[in-house]
Amino acid sequence: MLPATSKLCAAISYRHLRNMTGLRRQAAVAISQELSKLAHRSAGPSAWINQVRRRSSLLSSRLEETPFSEMEMSYIKQGEEALQKSLSILGNLDGWKTETVVGNGDKVLSKVLPDVGKVFRLEVVVDQPLDTVYSELVDNMEQMGDWNPNVKEIKILQKIGKDTVITHEKAAATPGNIVGPRDFVSVRCAKRRGSTCVLAGMSTKYGAMPEQEGFIRAENGPTCMVLRPLAGSPSQTKLTWLLSIDLKGWLPKTIINQVLSQTQVDFANHLRRRLARTVAAGC
Repeated sequence: MLPATSKLCAAISYRHLRNMTGLRRQAAVAISQELSKLAHRSAGPSAWINQVRRRSSLLSSRLEETPFSEMEMSYIKQGEEALQKSLSILGNLDGWKTETVVGNGDKVLSKVLPDVGKVFRLEVVVDQPLDTVYSELVDNMEQMGDWNPNVKEIKILQKIGKDTVITHEKAAATPGNIVGPRDFVSVRCAKRRGSTCVLAGMSTKYGAMPEQEGFIRAENGPTCMVLRPLAGSPSQTKLTWLLSIDLKGWLPKTIINQVLSQTQVDFANHLRRRLARTVAAGC
């Protein structure tokens, strides 16, 4: 199949065939099928991650029927960049130090990167299948403020294709107002291949959402969540969350580190309760 796919891709490069939408669609389908086969051959996410690094998903986006504007393409590229950087950070297992370990096995690790600063890594197991977790975090993204007290609101400002969105997030002040209200404007992309899902993002500029009164505009990224079924237990999901945030303002590093690691632990607990209620309501 790969030789045939190569011929299709070569064919659409010729000037007199570029506008043949049927051929473009056929090439996109062929590429998608090849990526799916590659993903299913792998026992874990590593093979899929290597395919992502070849930027095949961006190529597929360029082959869609409706062309994107230059600005939309820049957002797609930013989402791809966040994904690539996040996976690179998570893929390097050296230098991580334990911040917090909870009795249920949840743990937060951290390390300092020269070009990023301090990043945090949450590793938890959720007692729900991947599709349920994915739906809550991606399809129901704007409802997060209903169940996570650390989030006041998430609003999707713009959707670009099927994988990329621009969001505005308002974070609640911490207890005692140690850290006041922050907001973020981010580009996010969700990629799913085989049994692995990656939800990645980073801060971006969006003219229609200037800085808001009463909020300090913070910056995040690269950041991502990786979801995959727990080995040997497909009814459970392993969630790894890479968190990288610059809260801005005058805050001691000790307070920032404490707040961010606790935020990750709290998120896991709030997510579990949300999923339990959702599943119970659907029974």
